[in-house]
Amino acid sequence: MGELATDKHVKYILSVEKRKDDFESVVMEHLRMNGAYWGLTALDLMGKLDAVDVDEVVSWVMSCQHDSGGFGGNVGHDPHILYTLSAVQVLALFDKMDLIDSDKVTSYIVGLQNEDGSFSGDMWGEVDTRFSYIAICCLSILHRLDRISVEKAVKYIISCKNMDGGFGCTPGGESHSGQIFCCVGALALTGSLDLVDKDLLGWWLCERQVKSGGLNGRPEKLPDVCYSWWVLSSLIMIDRVHWISKEKLTKFILDCQDKEKGGISDRPDDAVDVFHTYFGVAGSVPPPSPPPIFIFCCQPLES
Repeated sequence: MGELATDKHVKYILSVEKRKDDFESVVMEHLRMNGAYWGLTALDLMGKLDAVDVDEVVSWVMSCQHDSGGFGGNVGHDPHILYTLSAVQVLALFDKMDLIDSDKVTSYIVGLQNEDGSFSGDMWGEVDTRFSYIAICCLSILHRLDRISVEKAVKYIISCKNMDGGFGCTPGGESHSGQIFCCVGALALTGSLDLVDKDLLGWWLCERQVKSGGLNGRPEKLPDVCYSWWVLSSLIMIDRVHWISKEKLTKFILDCQDKEKGGISDRPDDAVDVFHTYFGVAGSVPPPSPPPIFIFCCQPLES
């Protein structure tokens, strides 16, 4: 079956940060906070977090915080709940939580909860169950979950549940593996997993495995390495992970590796990137039980 090319992936992740002027880095500038989290978490999962300059990373993260308490995707960028979670998680990775003004960050997140229990991503008001998960996750890390209406938040998430057992981004939205991770993760953090039909949802999730062993986000879509994390961790949270072939999934992930230069792609023979490298590593490294459900992709979900 092969092995995870750990050393090559570590070198690839470290090289990404140095290429600040190439096309990929420029077009992804607004997502740098997320990219930092993906790369650093992958290094941590591979036991190589000590390969980076902690002080340099932490200093940059803190420079992205606004007076509102929220963090931007890069220096000078507007704050958003997506980047705020990534920033908090990066600081948590380095055990630097003492640098955070928890009250300010908490106030920023609390201010994004709407009357119906949903959460907006920023001041412009976009609503998505990703933001519900992020808010609950971030406040859980900060030990401030009591500052929001958890009851309303849970009620809103349940309103996004569909007849197939899955969840969408808003009520009536199509079930999607990434949204399911967000909703199941949020319900797990709030002790509300009893509201999930585990058999029905488990069946929908296990149907995401295709012949190659990979997992897709929705029916009739191609497999993608990133769903190796979202689907796998959701199945673990509802205790149905034995309904898929972990061996075939591992083989699919390993087949997506660039064994010469490092990195993992969405599918075999495609170009690698730090996003899929992170989720490939997360999906192939044996997870603890329960899984670290704080691990999350902070970017718009793929189609």
